[in-house]
Amino acid sequence: MNCRTRFAPSPTGYMHIGNLRSALYSYLIARSLGGKFILRIEDTDKKRQVLNAEKIIYDTMHATNLIYDEGPEIGGEFGPYIQSERKKIYVEYAKKLVDLGGAYYCFCEKHEVNKEKNNKKFECDCKNINQEKVLEFLKNNKNYVIRQRMPKSGKTSFEDLVFGHVEIENSELEDQILIKSDGMPTYNFANVIDDHLMQISHVIRGCEYLSATPKYNLLYKSFGWEIPKYVHLPLIMGKNPDGSVTKLSKRAGAVSFLELTEEGYLPEAIINYIAFLGWCPSDNQEIFLLKELEQKFSIENIGKSPAVFDYEKLAWVNEQHIKLKSDEEFALIIKKYVDFDIDLLKLAKILKPRISKLNQVPEVIRFLKELPDFDLNLLINKKNKTNKDNVLIILEKSIEILNNLSQWDNNKLFEVLSGLSEQLEIKKNAIMWVVRVAVSGQTVTPGGATEILELLGKDESLLRLKKILNSCKNYNFGE
Repeated sequence: MNCRTRFAPSPTGYMHIGNLRSALYSYLIARSLGGKFILRIEDTDKKRQVLNAEKIIYDTMHATNLIYDEGPEIGGEFGPYIQSERKKIYVEYAKKLVDLGGAYYCFCEKHEVNKEKNNKKFECDCKNINQEKVLEFLKNNKNYVIRQRMPKSGKTSFEDLVFGHVEIENSELEDQILIKSDGMPTYNFANVIDDHLMQISHVIRGCEYLSATPKYNLLYKSFGWEIPKYVHLPLIMGKNPDGSVTKLSKRAGAVSFLELTEEGYLPEAIINYIAFLGWCPSDNQEIFLLKELEQKFSIENIGKSPAVFDYEKLAWVNEQHIKLKSDEEFALIIKKYVDFDIDLLKLAKILKPRISKLNQVPEVIRFLKELPDFDLNLLINKKNKTNKDNVLIILEKSIEILNNLSQWDNNKLFEVLSGLSEQLEIKKNAIMWVVRVAVSGQTVTPGGATEILELLGKDESLLRLKKILNSCKNYNFGE
């Protein structure tokens, strides 16, 4: 069988990182093996569906560039790809399974089932009802569900491509519901039917499904179908602020793709980072574009040990992907964060190597929009040799030399201020410190003095320098 993988999310909420990792690994396995990647929407649980969740799934797939070969929006040979549109198929196969002896009609009232379950594992006597009685109940429209008939002795085992040999006692298996009383299938039944009919060769999902997989395999065997290859993925753990590792939670990494992008992470950086939550390349490469992941990814390098979601590492990966952007690309990305008139290309150039998340942009560039009030003592800096005696001189001479400048760009600005340093016999660092703090109002800025001057433009730069000079004339430094 050719490699065919699927990602089958339920539209019951946002796309969290566990979902996205399953989608990514399914995509990468298909691409690395020259196969097909399918998107299927498992919407049989109508009560838990969330408004717009299906759209979020599509938007996330497009934003991450996990392009599927078959799916709801584009169709394919094995559609429909939305489970609620396949209801008749599931009922048909459930009745066929009854005929094969792998399932039975259960006519128990719901309260009877609940009462039984409160005491012990549910055992249904309906499996022993004779055929004549079953037909009578069906003819009289008695409510029913269809349950899987589990063997009560022996073991069911399978080989997982990550976790190896997995085995479970059949006595631990309960006669699970396959078709609910409303005629809709349960997840446990629908995914088996769909995986078979859509010729899925590799099933990729979280390791929490390891113990349930024998139930699925018994369904395959009852139908006489070939069992797919299984790739169960390791747990994703969260990291607390104190560094301790814990179960993934909202506080420790359990966030959605949408939340991560809103926090300022690039989609390609999120994908790069999530690829490492369970997989490790053969070499030491850490930064990957999606095309590179397609070439290097392999099932053999997926590990069993739990992976830890670490925001610090994600921020570092994001920082590297920001640096990979061209100035033009990054200018378009930061445009939505800038609410005032400025040369975006020049801004992008100085921001690119200096931020790790996009949501840092508004705070980092706020001083460019308006000079904030600041303590003039910031102009005094021991390391850079500025003091109350040379601050006024630096400001006065800088204004004078800059006022006469006709070419206003970073190189020329650096040249004339460096020349001023020689002229005044004051360290260049001192000149640059005073000018930068004077026009920004802060000691830490994205870019040096001349880069900021270029961004602000001549008029605004001189306006700020003169304002600070006037303030300094009547200021007692150190008080």
